[in-house]
Amino acid sequence: MRVGITLPTFRDDAAALDAAQRAEALGLDGVFVFDHFWPPERPDLPSLSAFPVLGAVAAATERICLGPFVARVGLVPDEVLVAELRSLSFMAPRRLIAGLGTGDHKSAGENLSYGIAVSGPEERRLALRRSARSLIDLEVPVWVGGGSIATTELAVELGPGAAVNLWEAQPSALAVVAPRCEVTWGGPLDGEVSQVAQSLHELEAAGATWAVCAWPRSLEDFSEAVEVLRRDRDG
Repeated sequence: MRVGITLPTFRDDAAALDAAQRAEALGLDGVFVFDHFWPPERPDLPSLSAFPVLGAVAAATERICLGPFVARVGLVPDEVLVAELRSLSFMAPRRLIAGLGTGDHKSAGENLSYGIAVSGPEERRLALRRSARSLIDLEVPVWVGGGSIATTELAVELGPGAAVNLWEAQPSALAVVAPRCEVTWGGPLDGEVSQVAQSLHELEAAGATWAVCAWPRSLEDFSEAVEVLRRDRDG
């Protein structure tokens, strides 16, 4: 299982760039950026725009994977979204992971505040399918933001090159999906180093190919937990 973090972008400074470089130096596998106009349910707080941050990260790092977590369809035309991600893939060859999502009622307010219409769920899934297929054809791996049966089935339908990402899912839920398609996990991982390492071990045992920790309390402590996982795995 590969391990990454989300970057600290719910703020109005460039801490995310330093965090990405530190994550790469510490040996983590990936860094990811939320695609929100503001932190969930907090329109009074700042949020950096995902794609400029990812472009800066691509230029400032050499090895680590990166991507939006997740880019929501419908904020821009599908062709523009694919072009943005395709451009990133040129700047970070074989390092981009294209997280794509349909959005939900929690993010609808962001659209409406900027006059961006929110289409129905089936239309959003069709848009995600089209965008995902275009990216997979370009050999860019896609993570479909899961949480519903319909989006999980969409990831299964897309086949090789696609995975479903389950946010804050229990390992038992991952174990159900893993035999059908690649499954990745995202969410907060709190506690001492040993507790975080144990949580990572359980996610790996359930079949997750990636675990992405929401920006941790301490990047160094999280890296230590990853090292514990790797030592235990490698014997």
